[in-house]
Amino acid sequence: MIYLTMLICLISSILITPVVKKLAFLVGATDKPNQRKVHQNIMPRLGGLAIYISFVVGIFIMLPEHLIDNTLSSIMIGCTIIVITGIFDDIFEISPKLKLFGQLAAALVVIVWGDIKVEFINLPFTDGILEFGYMSVPITLLWIIGITNAINLIDGLDGLAAGVSSIALITISFMGILFGNPFVTIVAAILLASTIGFLFYNFHPAKIFMGDTGALFLGYMIAVLSLLGFKNVAFISFIIPIIILGVPISDTFFAIMRRILNKKPIMQPDKSHLHHCLLGLGFSHRQTVLIIYAIAAFFGLVAIIFSQAKLLGSIVLIITLLILIEALAEKIGLVGKNYKPLLNFLKGIRYSKLKTNNK
Repeated sequence: MIYLTMLICLISSILITPVVKKLAFLVGATDKPNQRKVHQNIMPRLGGLAIYISFVVGIFIMLPEHLIDNTLSSIMIGCTIIVITGIFDDIFEISPKLKLFGQLAAALVVIVWGDIKVEFINLPFTDGILEFGYMSVPITLLWIIGITNAINLIDGLDGLAAGVSSIALITISFMGILFGNPFVTIVAAILLASTIGFLFYNFHPAKIFMGDTGALFLGYMIAVLSLLGFKNVAFISFIIPIIILGVPISDTFFAIMRRILNKKPIMQPDKSHLHHCLLGLGFSHRQTVLIIYAIAAFFGLVAIIFSQAKLLGSIVLIITLLILIEALAEKIGLVGKNYKPLLNFLKGIRYSKLKTNNK
């Protein structure tokens, strides 16, 4: 049944997207070229609505009996709020405060009504439990809003956000199977099929953008699904969703670092994100997107290996991953051309060894 539902969602998304494209031009939900944008023509940007509609179709086919449950009903209401927020932003370009208000409302729905929040984690090397208490709500809010905006930040090239989100959803669905969580597996699979259908029109050269409607919706759903799949678990396993979302999280982290070091407002947009850096190195639009797909798939594979590793192996794996991320960021200039502490340190060690061998 799940495969048939996924096929229906895929076809629905393929059929609905051209209709949404016409609607976007009709209501003025278009993206005009500017110095920060890569595209050169006016583009419709309401594509996320097609993903959302296809997703809703899949949920009503596959999980109608769960719609009365607080968990699924809160998710559906929350994602509807986030989609409405995205639609208004795509049409009217609402203020960041209004956009944040919509995200807060959507997040609070699943936290308060759906009771979806991180309440505690098991501490490593001990039998103790760290209970978050009243802090569970702000921690969960921070996670949902952070991931929602992280997906939005990487939506800078044709097919980039949709592809990276699809890879994350594949990983989350597979992890749902490993952790014995069929609900997460089914919802992630339905959303995956809906996103891939849209990707037919969004991959370079794109005919339509997902806009904030799609980026906020995908970010929100991925954040909530990862909470459902990995909440209240061991500290090491709590890192799994962070690894799965390694591309948007690391890109956001280095963007914040870059703006702090350059003494610029954290929320100020720039052209120094991961995709901008790769384009600056001479890669084509399509090559850049495929490279980031490969990086996202690597993170997904690491997350799966990480989930099956012993404690010591997990620690070694995460340290190695952090070193690789930092080295890549410095190599491509993600923080700045002169920011290379790790590479300079490694170069210094290599120079010292050469100097010692020459004596």
